[in-house]
Amino acid sequence: MTVRADRYINRDRVIELLTQLVEIYSPYFREKEIMEFAYNWFRERDIPAEYHRYYEKRITNFNGINVVGRIKGNEKGPRILLNGHMDTVEICESWTKNPLKATIEGDRLYGLGSLDMKSGSAAIMLALEAFINTVKDFNGEILYTLVSDEEGPYGLGTDAIIMDGMADGVDVAIVPEPSSGFTGVSFPCLCLGARGGWNYTVEFTGKSAHAANPEQGINAVVEAARVMMELKNSKLITDEKLGTGSICIIKAEGGGAVCSVADKASFTVFRHVVRGESRECLEEELQEAIRRANIKGTAVMKFRDAPHPQNGGFEPYIVEESHPYTQKLQESITAVTGKPGEIAYFSSIGDFNHLGARAKLPTFVFGPWGENYHTGDEYVSLYSVVKTAEVIYDFLCRTLS
Repeated sequence: MTVRADRYINRDRVIELLTQLVEIYSPYFREKEIMEFAYNWFRERDIPAEYHRYYEKRITNFNGINVVGRIKGNEKGPRILLNGHMDTVEICESWTKNPLKATIEGDRLYGLGSLDMKSGSAAIMLALEAFINTVKDFNGEILYTLVSDEEGPYGLGTDAIIMDGMADGVDVAIVPEPSSGFTGVSFPCLCLGARGGWNYTVEFTGKSAHAANPEQGINAVVEAARVMMELKNSKLITDEKLGTGSICIIKAEGGGAVCSVADKASFTVFRHVVRGESRECLEEELQEAIRRANIKGTAVMKFRDAPHPQNGGFEPYIVEESHPYTQKLQESITAVTGKPGEIAYFSSIGDFNHLGARAKLPTFVFGPWGENYHTGDEYVSLYSVVKTAEVIYDFLCRTLS
């Protein structure tokens, strides 16, 4: 990294920007203030920035805002997408520090979203500021998208980016989610893919009867329990990169009538999937569990309703280690940190699934280290944020030179 770039990417700049981001409360569906901050931050530095607005009317009735920008070179060349989300989860009960005040202890900066993923978004912002002030002649184009609603149910911000065609023609995407923090692998860690996931509910109908004579009824709660146990015993395939999928029952309910056999029950599953496991596979998996359970009532499977068919679930994806952009990103990681990123694959879902599977972009997850995302006392390593920004800057310089 050049000496001039050091003016823009350093510990003090990371602390300043990340503190400002953390202290703006921005849970999903409530990102207006932080998007205004990001927009103004870019415009004050003469970095191209626009509001990208979208409206999801079918389910959420949500008017969303992204902040996006294009930085174009002199000639045609690679198109690089930098994607980060500005929203967080809600504040949970287990914080011992003020979640909306950046607290620094040594190398750690505590605060809501500090790891997931305001640090990654800050790395994008500082890398772009350094690039636009130190690199005047380059080929290709940088598209950055700071999005809303990644933590929400559908990833509507990045979904809108794809649906509106903004990802068309992009050659490579980098999402600086906390790859080290997500995987537990020491920094630097480079994730080359992720499992996907589907949410579905199974609704059971039995037959009511007096609780004094349960044999005269069909207890839907018991039938649901039998199917749940059989479903947990399903044999899952193993992917050589992504490992094995998982079946997690996240909700169960039914019954409620006084002194009566329950004739209604349901349970909801979040099913993480690997390559080779489609929505149709999950339907077959459930039907086999129902057959093994030998229920007497009926069971109906319903996938979670979605704004449109393309974002009903999250498809798994990988990027090959031999891919040219994998090699180029590893060169940048090595140049900045002194060693290549340890290869890993993320076990859950995010906007990177939309980019890697739906938009079919080679999508890399590379970001900081820290702990406690989605729980109390979340923190990020400041060193790893600085290095993440430096890696992004170096990759832009190498790829667009």
